[in-house]
Amino acid sequence: MAFYTYILTCHSNTATFIGVTGDLSKRVGRHKSGCGSEYTAKHNINKLVYFEAHDTLSQAFARERKLRRWRHALKDVLINDTNPSWSDLNPEASYA
Repeated sequence: MAFYTYILTCHSNTATFIGVTGDLSKRVGRHKSGCGSEYTAKHNINKLVYFEAHDTLSQAFARERKLRRWRHALKDVLINDTNPSWSDLNPEASYA
């Protein structure tokens, strides 16, 4: 089973959220439906713009902690390297 560290953003790409999950599609679906977290619901952060797969949950959490310490500009560079248009990488996430 893979575990994922992911970055979501809002429509204007100004606010980001970093999280960890074992089921990326389902978790993004919960964010899109407004049930992901208070922060993402409040700021309408529901567009998946970056993710990484990890072998263990501890690796995914370690990466999340590292990314959360980064300044916004560095996160932007990371996203731009793999998704320069900041398009939604999971537009059809399940809403369960």
